[in-house]
Amino acid sequence: MPLLTSRYPGPPFWQHNGHLQTLIPGAFRRVNGVAYQRERIPTPDDDFLDLDWIRNGHRRLVILTHGLEGNSDRSYIRGTAKLFQQHKWDVLAWNCRSCSGEMNRRFRMYHHGDIEDIGTVVQHALATGNYTAVSMVGFSMGANITLKYLGVLGDRVPAQVMAAAVFSAPVDLESGAVVLDRWDNRFYRWRFLRALEKKIRYKDRQFPGRLDTSRLRIVRRWRDFDEWFSAPICGYRDAADFYRQASAKHFIPGISIPTLLVNAWNDPILTNACMPESLARHHDCFFLEPTREGGHCGFMLRGDPYSWAERRALEFCMEQL
Repeated sequence: MPLLTSRYPGPPFWQHNGHLQTLIPGAFRRVNGVAYQRERIPTPDDDFLDLDWIRNGHRRLVILTHGLEGNSDRSYIRGTAKLFQQHKWDVLAWNCRSCSGEMNRRFRMYHHGDIEDIGTVVQHALATGNYTAVSMVGFSMGANITLKYLGVLGDRVPAQVMAAAVFSAPVDLESGAVVLDRWDNRFYRWRFLRALEKKIRYKDRQFPGRLDTSRLRIVRRWRDFDEWFSAPICGYRDAADFYRQASAKHFIPGISIPTLLVNAWNDPILTNACMPESLARHHDCFFLEPTREGGHCGFMLRGDPYSWAERRALEFCMEQL
């Protein structure tokens, strides 16, 4: 499909750069009126996933996937859930392993390329609900996971899954690791590493001797963390293997349902490698909609309780019914 020309009008005038457009919504936005019902389901490897539902007996379901160190309570997830609920969709916002408030049981946690767990979630939703149409919406890491899941399954995606819309997707993880090490991105790097270090130390207590936590003190680059911790915990040979196998850009050609990717040019933690324009030009189902502004998972609108990304996700998914 040709590249789409975005109609995003831009954020409030005082969010005048990508950093403000990224940080302010996450820090100050509150989405009230979302009442989840939690369900815990087992995984095939004897672990568990915590799913947060909004069930109203509708035949349409949207499955929401959060970003790195996020969860179902992030404002972008709650906003999407509330908007879809108002338009007569059931909602399933699932939490990746270790992200629901309780550490998971197995050695591995979650990662950008893990499609086994999202597959478990989709199959559980279809087996327990009478849904005729399912859409998938992901943000940041959740966007990459969604794209890879759809690309790997290809035409084997369950027939009820009709569409997907994803935002701020780091589809090229190696370039993302490099950009996180820039001096102007040190806040994002520090925040992610601080949260992940706590989990690494917890895993070390769960599974003594499997990780060398002394290396946490000498992490100098994001790639160091992926080499010493992300790769072994997630079952990859090394950081390069992790980046190659987890980056969604390698799997987008396999996508077989209408799928929208929206990335902002001013996203501080994405690079030009995350704008797969050539793939979009030669793909019948993959739509790329670059925006000039929006930051990372921002896309706020002046005077609107919902973000433009949330409204765009609903619009795209409704168009595919």
